[in-house]
Amino acid sequence: MNTSKTNSLQNELRDKVDLFLSHWKFISACLILALGIAFLFLRYANYQYQATAIIKINSDKQQKQLPEISALQDYGLFSSDYTNVTDEIEIIKSRALVRQVVEDLKLNIKYYVKGKIKEQEVYKNPPVILNFFESDSIINSVDTTLFLKMKSINKFTLSNEEGSEIFNYEGDNAKEYAFGDRITSGFGDFIITPNTGKYDITPGTSLKIQLSDITRVVEQYQGKVKTSNEKGSNIIKISLNENIKYKAALVLDKLVEKYNNDVIEDKEKVVEATSNFINNRLNVVSNELEQVDFTAETLQKNNRLTALGSQADIFLQSEKANDAKIINTTNQIQLIDYMKDHLNNNDSDSDLLPADVGIADNSVMQITKSHNELVLQRDRILKNSTDKNPTVINLNEQIAALKQNLNQSLDNIKSANSITLNALNREDARISSQLYSAPTKARQFRDVKRQQDIKESLYLYLLQKREETAISQGMSSPNAKIVDKAYTTMNPVSPKKMVVYLAAFILGLALPIGLIYTKDLLNTTIESKADLEKVVSIPYLGDIPKSNKKNLMIKRVDYSPKAEAFRIIRSNINFLLQKHKSDCKTIFVTSTKAQEGKSHTSTNLAKSFSFSEKKVLLIETDIRVPRVNDYLDITPDKGLTNYISDASLSVSDVTFTIKDNPFLDVIPSGAIPPNPAELLMSERVAELFDIAKKSYDYIVVDTAAVGLVTDTLLISDHADIFVYVVSANNIDKRELHIAQTLYEEKRLPNMAVLLNGTLKRKGYGYGYGNNPQRKKKKFGII
Repeated sequence: MNTSKTNSLQNELRDKVDLFLSHWKFISACLILALGIAFLFLRYANYQYQATAIIKINSDKQQKQLPEISALQDYGLFSSDYTNVTDEIEIIKSRALVRQVVEDLKLNIKYYVKGKIKEQEVYKNPPVILNFFESDSIINSVDTTLFLKMKSINKFTLSNEEGSEIFNYEGDNAKEYAFGDRITSGFGDFIITPNTGKYDITPGTSLKIQLSDITRVVEQYQGKVKTSNEKGSNIIKISLNENIKYKAALVLDKLVEKYNNDVIEDKEKVVEATSNFINNRLNVVSNELEQVDFTAETLQKNNRLTALGSQADIFLQSEKANDAKIINTTNQIQLIDYMKDHLNNNDSDSDLLPADVGIADNSVMQITKSHNELVLQRDRILKNSTDKNPTVINLNEQIAALKQNLNQSLDNIKSANSITLNALNREDARISSQLYSAPTKARQFRDVKRQQDIKESLYLYLLQKREETAISQGMSSPNAKIVDKAYTTMNPVSPKKMVVYLAAFILGLALPIGLIYTKDLLNTTIESKADLEKVVSIPYLGDIPKSNKKNLMIKRVDYSPKAEAFRIIRSNINFLLQKHKSDCKTIFVTSTKAQEGKSHTSTNLAKSFSFSEKKVLLIETDIRVPRVNDYLDITPDKGLTNYISDASLSVSDVTFTIKDNPFLDVIPSGAIPPNPAELLMSERVAELFDIAKKSYDYIVVDTAAVGLVTDTLLISDHADIFVYVVSANNIDKRELHIAQTLYEEKRLPNMAVLLNGTLKRKGYGYGYGNNPQRKKKKFGII
């Protein structure tokens, strides 16, 4: 059972392979056509090259943060860490940065050199250069295309309608200009100049200049820029696809440059805010120090205090240490007051706070740094958004909270320093009280001197900070370290030749094979012996190859495939009738429907038997649609119907001998009667067969189609064998249930099936051997 299934599958597979191999010319043509289309596509395709740049984001985030700041970040909508890699990726792809790149590289203006089939963009050193008189804001909103054609080295025609290179005509509104002429247009005046020495402009060259709205170009490049980043890494990989290698790398390098410039600009703002704060404080301290110096000078003049140095010995070491603490504490209070004044006088969300002004408290430094980072992040977002953005609102709330937190911290620090200062002052009063012997004037000067020292110390500190700020100004480092500059691949990323050719190869095979398979799947006709054996179990007699209309009848000396096929069928019939005891063998030929070659088969089969010098009688019993007369080219005046209906006629009266063939006689159908079925039921039909069997070796009977009328069944008992003709590529498989039913019910005796009209075979098929009458061509080629 398994072996049978395996053989069936193998046979089915072999049939499918044979089916495809029989159409190898069609499949080869489709494959060649597909590969040709792929070649033309690759020949004129616009290739895309990928440029890739790798940068590292430098993060200066503090490892430790205050709990208050962490809490603000945890309860916020978004993280406030603007150096986060994900945030930096969004900044890199932001509309503001991409717009700067497009404007700097003039990516909204494209130059094309037109060929006969395709046009080629030229970015580096274009053939001509456009110079506009209008402002960039007007030019950047223009969306139009200009078409130029070189008439000579100095002149060209300009149009906004495209012409044809193939038919050599220009746009209808083309006008001639010379290089350097001022050209007036709807978007302003401009001048076209040749790029002398860098691009060879020859007469007849056609150019296209495409001006696009810069907003649309920015959106295009925003979509083109692709970024990737591994989780936990500060490395960002930026890629861009362009049809020009140089252009792709240039755009990426410019994008990284603009990103670094933007970060440096933000850092410079912090430095500038700190510098302004220090300068303002220096002006105030300078005025205060000047007043203290003037007071000391006045006190010395009025009290004639010139030898104050000699009184230094009376101060105890403890007083010196106490004075130093008083000075330091007073400085801190003064710096806190300055910082609070700055906060109160600059109560705006957009103001940056001075960083590291000298307040000796880490919390103030951390809060100030976090405040400035949030302000910068909020300002970046506002470049591409509005105040209504949820992220901006969240950041404003965090900034306000940090300011409030800073105010509170400053108040706490000042309160602590005030307590310390009061304690130091009390200690100073205690020491001063011990110096009761010191002159009152010296004590007054000592107080003035202390104020002078305090102001001078603060003044010197602010001067130092101003110098540090001045040194750091202009030295801000970029945020992105370039790991790899933009590099463009040597081979295009799209379209890929191997992929295109592979797709063409697969499509070139799949399409014809699919069509052939679908056609075969939907085909319900009988084409071969294998198809026939799948439908019926009737013994197979043979097949007749299809022939042209000029060679319908076989000849006595005939080496054609058709003649050989009838010889094989003749032998097969003799084999099937070898146990038949009668001297005359009666062969009935029928079919399912008309136009299946039943009469053609009957006539040729009768002729084939007669060529073997056997006496053959051909009887036309298909009295409804007779065709034998046409095949034998005879015009009898009476036939079978006349014999049946007229008892006075004998068999010899309706029998005609074929010219040039003494072994073949024929009884034509005769006049077409109105009642064919009733006529064939006559006893004279049996009488006819009895008489004929005594005179002939073979009787071939052309009968009516059993699928249409019952005529054949009425005379079927006179047959020794039934040849059931099936027309290849003509009859539906489902119609053959009639033949199978007749065979199973044994209504037609000794039934065998014959396939008519098959395609000619090659190799060891019909026509095997040499035809002695065939003429040889020259050089022995047949």
